[in-house]
Amino acid sequence: MNVLKNPSFFRPSSRPSSPAPVTAPSRPDSSQGGGQARASNKLSLTNFIRQAPSPTPSPAPVHMPLIHDGSYLEMLGLKLSEAVSRALAQPSGPPLPTEPAAGKRPIPQGRGITLGSLIASELKAAYDNPHLYRAVLRSLQRPLTVLLTNLSGQLLPTLASTAFNTVPTIGNQFPFPNPTQAYALSIAKFCEELLQAFDELGLGIDSDVRGDGLKSIRDGFVSIITRVVKPFITAILREMVPLVEALENPNTTPVSKPLAGSKSVVVYHPSIVTLQTLMPVYARALTTSTSSVLSHATLASLLISVLWKAMVALSHRVVPKPSPALGPENSPLLGVKKRRGSPPSTTPPMTPPPGRFMIKLPPSRPPSPPPAISYATAAADCKALYDLLVSLPRPSAEHSATKLAREAVDEAFEGLRALPALLDVARDKVDLLASPSDTARRLSTLSTEIPTLIALPIVLHAFGGPGTSSVAAMLGIGEEEYRKGCLTGFSRAEECTLAIAQQVVDVLQADVASNKIVIQWLEMELAETEDSFSV
Repeated sequence: MNVLKNPSFFRPSSRPSSPAPVTAPSRPDSSQGGGQARASNKLSLTNFIRQAPSPTPSPAPVHMPLIHDGSYLEMLGLKLSEAVSRALAQPSGPPLPTEPAAGKRPIPQGRGITLGSLIASELKAAYDNPHLYRAVLRSLQRPLTVLLTNLSGQLLPTLASTAFNTVPTIGNQFPFPNPTQAYALSIAKFCEELLQAFDELGLGIDSDVRGDGLKSIRDGFVSIITRVVKPFITAILREMVPLVEALENPNTTPVSKPLAGSKSVVVYHPSIVTLQTLMPVYARALTTSTSSVLSHATLASLLISVLWKAMVALSHRVVPKPSPALGPENSPLLGVKKRRGSPPSTTPPMTPPPGRFMIKLPPSRPPSPPPAISYATAAADCKALYDLLVSLPRPSAEHSATKLAREAVDEAFEGLRALPALLDVARDKVDLLASPSDTARRLSTLSTEIPTLIALPIVLHAFGGPGTSSVAAMLGIGEEEYRKGCLTGFSRAEECTLAIAQQVVDVLQADVASNKIVIQWLEMELAETEDSFSV
C-alpha cells in the first residue's frame, strides 16, 4: 500500500522542462520504462539518419524578390556598363612602333568574346525564370546601344581618312594594313566576336517588337563590319584589276643580261612580276579582314572579278609574229660587202704581227653557249597567275549563307586552271594533221570548264579562216561595245552564249572549208549549252 501510495515514477520532476524519458535507460527492469527508452532511442536514431545527408538546394528561385525591389537589375545594369567601358578602353602600356598614338590603338582581340561570355552567363542564369529572363534582356539594351554609338563615333573619322583607302603598290610599299586600317579592322573584329555570342544565344534574330528587342543592335554590328571590310577589299581590287587587264598586251619589256651559268631564262609579263611581290601582302590582308562570314560575299566578288578579267585578257592576247632571223647578208656584225668597180688598192700590204705565226692551242674547255632568253607565253603567264591567286582566301563552304558563293568561286578557279592547256594547243596547233572532227572533239574536251565566249577567240585565232580573228567584227559591232555588253562577267557571258555562237556559225558557213574545225566545235558547244538550259 505504501508503495502504491507514493510511487516513485509518478513523482513530478524537479525540472518540469526536462522530458521524462531521460531516466528510462537507468531502469531496465521496468517494462514500461524499457518501451519508452526504446521509443526514445528509435526517435533519436531516425533524426540522426535524416540529418546525415547534405541538405538539397531550395527549388524556390532567389531572384523573385530582387525583381520587385530592382536591386538585382540595377546591379546588372552597372555591371554591364562597366564591362562595356572596359571593352572600349585603350590598351595599357606604350604603343608599338607600328601603332598610332594613344587614342587610336587597335582594340585587343578577345574583348568581344569576354563581353559576350558575360552576357551569356547572365542570360543562362535566368533561363529558368521567364520573367527574370525578359528583365535581363531589357537590361542589355541600354549598355549595348551605348556601345554601338561609341563604336560608330570612333569609326566615322577613321573611314573618312585617306590612309584607310591606301593600298601598297610596287613603288609605294608600307606595312599593310597600316595603323589606320588596323584600328578599323579591330573594331570590325570586336563586332564579329559579339555577333558570335549573339548567334550562340539566338539574340537579335526576331524582328518582332515583342521579341528580345536586340534586332537593331545586331543590325548595327553587321553594318559596322560591312562599312569596314567592303571598302578595304574594294581598295585591293582597285589595285589588282589594272595589273590583270594589262596581261592582254604582249610582253615587250627589254631583257637585261642574264646571269652567267643559266641555261634558259623565261621573262614573265611585268604584271606577273609585280603580282609576285604584292600578292603575299594582299593575301595576308584579305585573310585578316575576311574572318567573318558576313564579309565572304564581298570576298567572292573580288575573286570572281579578278579571275574573269584575267581570262578575258589572256584569251584576247595578240601573239606577236617572230622577228626574222639575221642572215649573213643582213647582219650588221659581218661588215659591209666590198662594192664592185672600186679601184684596186696600190698600197702594199702591212706586215702581219708575229703572233699570227704562233701555234694556237685549243682552250681547256669550250665556251659555254649564251643562255636562251624567251618571253613567257600566254599559257605560262596564265599558270603563274593561277599559282598566285590560289594563295588568296576563299568563302567558307561550311555555312549555308556562303555555300553558293564558294561554288561560284571554285568554278571560276577551275576555268582559269584549264585555260593554259587550251592556249598551248592553240599556239602549237599540234592537231593540224588530225581530222577536223577529232580536233573539234579535243577542243571541246579542253574547253569543258572554260566559258564558251572565253574559248571562242582562242579557237578562232588558231583554227579559223582569214578574217575571223575578231568576234566583235563578225557580230558587226565594235570591240568595246562587245566587251561592255557581253563580257562583263560569268553570268552575262552565259546569257549571251547561244545567240553569239549561232551568229558566228552563220558567218563561218560562208567559208566552210577553212572553218570546218571551228564550226564543228561551236556546234558541240551549242548542243551542250542547250542541254544545260533544258535541265
